[in-house]
Order: sequence, then C-alpha cells, then structure tokens
Amino acid sequence: MPHPTAAVQRPPAEIAYREELEALRRSDRDPRPPGWALSLRAVKAFVLGGDGASAKLVVSPSLIERAMVTLATSRALILIGEPGTAKSLLSELLAAAISGDSTLTIQGGASLNEDQIKYGWNYALLVAEGPTRRALVPAPLHHGMSDGKIVRFEEITRCPLEVQDCLLSILSDRVMAVPELPGEDGMVFARDGFNVIATANTRDRGVNEMSAALKRRFNFETVFPIRDADEELALVRREAAKLLARSGVPAAPDDDVLEVLVTCFRDLRDGLSAEGGVERLSSVMSTAEAVSVAHAVGVRGHYMRGDRGRPEDIVECLAGTAAKDNADDLAKLRRYLEQKAAKRSGEAWKAFYAARHLLTP
Repeated sequence: MPHPTAAVQRPPAEIAYREELEALRRSDRDPRPPGWALSLRAVKAFVLGGDGASAKLVVSPSLIERAMVTLATSRALILIGEPGTAKSLLSELLAAAISGDSTLTIQGGASLNEDQIKYGWNYALLVAEGPTRRALVPAPLHHGMSDGKIVRFEEITRCPLEVQDCLLSILSDRVMAVPELPGEDGMVFARDGFNVIATANTRDRGVNEMSAALKRRFNFETVFPIRDADEELALVRREAAKLLARSGVPAAPDDDVLEVLVTCFRDLRDGLSAEGGVERLSSVMSTAEAVSVAHAVGVRGHYMRGDRGRPEDIVECLAGTAAKDNADDLAKLRRYLEQKAAKRSGEAWKAFYAARHLLTP
C-alpha cells in the first residue's frame, strides 16, 4: 500500500522528516523551553545534522543558536537576506522541530488582509447564530496562540503596513482581542511555545518597509549565500536528487555537469571567477535557483533523451531562469560564455561553451 504522502509534491518538514524527529524526541534528555517539542541542542541537530539526523541546509551554527534563543524568549524572529538563501526552509525546519507543525503559514502579499492573519467568520453561521465561537474561523495567528505553536510569516514586507502593524499588540502583550465575542471568548491568550518567524528578502524590503515600532518586536538575523563552493555543490546535488526522485527521474546529473552549473551560478552571483571579473546579473543567481536548474536539466535529459542531462541543457535552462525578461542579463550571460566559459578545461565546459548559440532569442 503506498504511503499516504506518496503523491504529495512537497510534504511539510514534520512529515518529510518524521522518523528523524521521532528519534530525536526519544533520545532528547536536555531541558526544553516551555512549549517546545525538543531541546535547543536537538533542534540544532535536526537542522544542521547530528544525533542521527541529516543536514538539511548550510548555514552558520551561530545563526541557528541565536535564532533558537530568540524564539525561546518573548522576541519574534525575522530572517532577512537575498532571495533563494533558504530563509523559508530555515523557518520551516525551526517550526517543525519546535512545534511539530510548520503549516501555520501566512504568505505576505499586496492582497493580504487582517482576517487572513487573525480570524474570519463562517458567514452562514454568523447570519444564523450571530457572532459565536462556533462561527469563528481561526487563521494562523489564532491557531498559533491557542495551541502554543510557531507561526511563519513569509515575505512580511510585501503586505500592507496596516496588516503588518496588527502584529504589534500580539507580539507585545501576547493577547489577541476578538471584540465580536463576549466574555472569555473575546480574548485569546498566547500559550507557551507561541512565537513568530518572519522572512523578508533584501530586494523587497523597500516595498512596504516595516514600522520602527514593529521592528522593535523582532530580532533580525541575516542569512547569507553559501560561501564554500564544495558545500554548495553538495547541497545542489542532494536537493536536486530529491526533486528528481519525486519527478520519476532515477539519477541526478553527473558531477561534472553540476560543477559547471554551480560554478556558473557562483561566478554570475559574485561577479568573480578564476579568470577575473564577471558582470553580475540583476536576476537572482541563488542556490535555490541552481537546484531548480539542476532539476530541470535532469528532467530534460531523462524524459527527452533517456540520459542524465548534458551541459548544453544548462544553457537552455539559463535562458529562462537567469536571464528572465532582462535583455541586459541575456547579453551578460552571452559574454560570460564567450569570455569565461571558453577558457575552462574539461569536456563538460567545452560542451557548455559549444551550446552558447542556444541563448539566441
């Protein structure tokens, strides 16, 4: 009989890593903050690997420690950084380890309103019964406070300021008023374990800049791109293999193909290469994008030719992934292939360079 999540494209972390979390809970003997499912040591092991758990992303151990300490206090946490630096994944892993539930998620955007964050109403019951506890429809913040769980607020600076500021009293007083309900039902007090992890990417922070009052309720932590090329290559290989397996592809692209991909992304992201300066692209050349391209290369090779993907597939994918709709980026990418890729040794680099004509619009 197939596993109930076998057809789920992306199960949440608490489901995907259920066995690891259960093993950590059984072996965890360290003190736990009130409302936490695991101790700080076990949460760190779950995220970075250790005590039988696998490493799930590459970040500074000190960042994880500071984030956990923040969440164990009355301060909320906000993770900032370039797009694609695994801020959302880190918030998901922390919520799964601390609360056993990473699904209390608010996705920031221009259309977000306060009801989608706090609570709404079942209008059929509201008309029939008036405002009652049964007619109330809890949103993520209501659930998180009532159940003592972490709430994730993705891309907080992309939602309107008035929606952001509805967090002020909740993060300060740890209470949410429901003025429509009488008596005790009109106040929701946060239980132990409740807190908020927000994310904001540095390219969007100016869209709806957080108020100074709201910033004071958060501790800010910056998530940087992976600095070590070998660590980034290993992560791209591992994550691409997981995605490809879900797509029905039995094997990831060969290491020499992935090395070309990761090196290309690092050069264009940092503006540097072994041969000298490179023009940086305005598009996001993140590790997450590199994983996405590796996934596409593997799918293309397996389903179109029956192989594991070729260097020329990278060029095809870069035309839509890295260049996007920016003609300047497309020109910079062509110059990179002509001036830098041509100088690299190895059959994969030669095939990559030979496919430069595929960038022609």
